[in-house]
Amino acid sequence: MPRIIADWRRVLLLSLSFWLMFVGLAVLILPELWYRYTGQDYDPNIAWWLGVLLLVAAMGGRLLEQGLAPWKEWLRIVAVALIAFALALLLAWPSAAAPTNAAPATEAETLAIAVPFIAREEGVRLVAYRDAVGVPTIGFGHTVGVYMGMVITHQQALEMLRQDVAEHRNGLHRYFVPATISIRLPPTRDAAYTSTAFNVGVAGIGKSTATRRLNDGDIAGGCQALTWFDKAGKRVLRGLFERRKREKALCMIGAQ
Repeated sequence: MPRIIADWRRVLLLSLSFWLMFVGLAVLILPELWYRYTGQDYDPNIAWWLGVLLLVAAMGGRLLEQGLAPWKEWLRIVAVALIAFALALLLAWPSAAAPTNAAPATEAETLAIAVPFIAREEGVRLVAYRDAVGVPTIGFGHTVGVYMGMVITHQQALEMLRQDVAEHRNGLHRYFVPATISIRLPPTRDAAYTSTAFNVGVAGIGKSTATRRLNDGDIAGGCQALTWFDKAGKRVLRGLFERRKREKALCMIGAQ
């Protein structure tokens, strides 16, 4: 029958691999908990790479002798962590040195396309109602500051939609590498990704294959991956299927 070793406290203190695994898991998990409870997104590149590198270093640590003096062990942990962090920074922005000869899409240019596009895709209700989870909602799905009995005009609904779309666009841009924003994201493609994020959620698209492919320079592959978000309850819905086709077509404008 397995038993805990007698001097487990000392082993815990001196175990390089344990602390690397602990920090690696924390780096991967804590940002997700932060987003769940605050709704604030983060750039996943650094957290993901740093977490993976720490876990890899932990596996390597199993091959090292674990009998150093405490202060030397802590020094080695700090050194490995700094090296892993430096590597994470290099891997997080693989395209940072890519050419930036094309002007990035401005928010105004993207919203001019995205707002009417999303307005056509979303239903509008000018009298406040409760959504599926009981939250007071109005317009094109706006919830901030809404109360039951509230009535707005169609123009006010569009202004609310414009604010919500801008927030989704800005949140999604935190997942794009500089080269994507500079040379791969004209207003039409920016609007297509923003529309999908508006429907699915910023984190869902930001961490998706669609964004990863676009960041890697695979524009057509990224646009195709947007169409994968056509299911609810593991079942393809006709409405989502058709919407994703329109978003893909918008995304592919100007693609080679």
